[in-house]
Amino acid sequence: MSKSSLKLLCTALSKMKVAYVTTRSCYYQPKFRPPYWYSPKERVMSEDMLTQENRDFLEEVRQDKLNLQTAVESPLAKVETEEVAQWTPTTRRAGLIARKIGNYPLWSKDGKKFQTTLLQVVDNHVIKYIPPEEFTPMKTTKLNWREKRRLGCLLVGSETIDPSIVTKEYCGLFDSVGMLPKRHLRRFMISPHAKMPTGTPLFATHFRVGDYVDVRAKTMDRGFQGVMKRWGFKGMPASHGVTKTHRRPGNIGAGGEKARVWPGTKMPGHMGNSWRTLRGVKILRINTKHNILWMLGVGIPGETGAMCYLFDTVLPLRKLKTPPPFPTQPFVDDIPLEYYDESIHMFDTPTITFEES
Repeated sequence: MSKSSLKLLCTALSKMKVAYVTTRSCYYQPKFRPPYWYSPKERVMSEDMLTQENRDFLEEVRQDKLNLQTAVESPLAKVETEEVAQWTPTTRRAGLIARKIGNYPLWSKDGKKFQTTLLQVVDNHVIKYIPPEEFTPMKTTKLNWREKRRLGCLLVGSETIDPSIVTKEYCGLFDSVGMLPKRHLRRFMISPHAKMPTGTPLFATHFRVGDYVDVRAKTMDRGFQGVMKRWGFKGMPASHGVTKTHRRPGNIGAGGEKARVWPGTKMPGHMGNSWRTLRGVKILRINTKHNILWMLGVGIPGETGAMCYLFDTVLPLRKLKTPPPFPTQPFVDDIPLEYYDESIHMFDTPTITFEES
């Protein structure tokens, strides 16, 4: 082979490698890299030319906007009843953004103890609705082509923050719809007839006690861990001639013609900080004053203070059978303070009763 042909071959191989890496990076993004539609929120504060009087004025304007946003009647009240469609078992509703605040025990009426996880719904509002014909999901979104054509996107925000502490690009997402910036955003794929107008508040009564929901959150960040902690390996013996290999994985490959480490081999590496979904979690109790949900079990991903996303479960045997609040439950003044599942003991009722014979 001549030098010119060898040079052309090397150039072609390098181009193929670059194209492969580029294509692969589009589909397999590192879990620490934000998605392409993400707008950076934090910015560097610069108040060199800002006096105390100007700060007070900006705070007053922000409080006026916040009071106006919270005092306005729910936009659902202005929607005509003819425009609101009926719920069906195939309908996809919006979800909620909640914060994990800890664990708490509950007892059933027959004395059985349940461990529960408390999730608080903080300041949830509908930001924007994108119809199916205008929404282009990510390439990694797990939707088939039928769902892409029939499902819209509802943007929900949680925890109102000061507009002066976020970037102009991130604040523009909310200025275009007349809302104050939110600390957390979430996109829910919903049916077109389950849409809600901008500014609609969402409460914990969006769900009911006894319903099953799916909880999506990021797991605890464990950092770089070995195979025993990351994958549950047994490890090597602690005696009988074992030297400095007590917690090591052992052999990771085979010999022969294909002597290589196969993809997917369980090895040391970064553990945690990845998205996980816990499906079919039952709601045992709801507090309407503080918007707190008591979820059965302690397996919800994330540490205390982490944000969780709640939506109706997709498990066939635990899906909603009766119509839920659709598209959501509006604010009601005379709503009960607590909702308990029928199997849970209420704390304000006596545990032992004595009847006169």
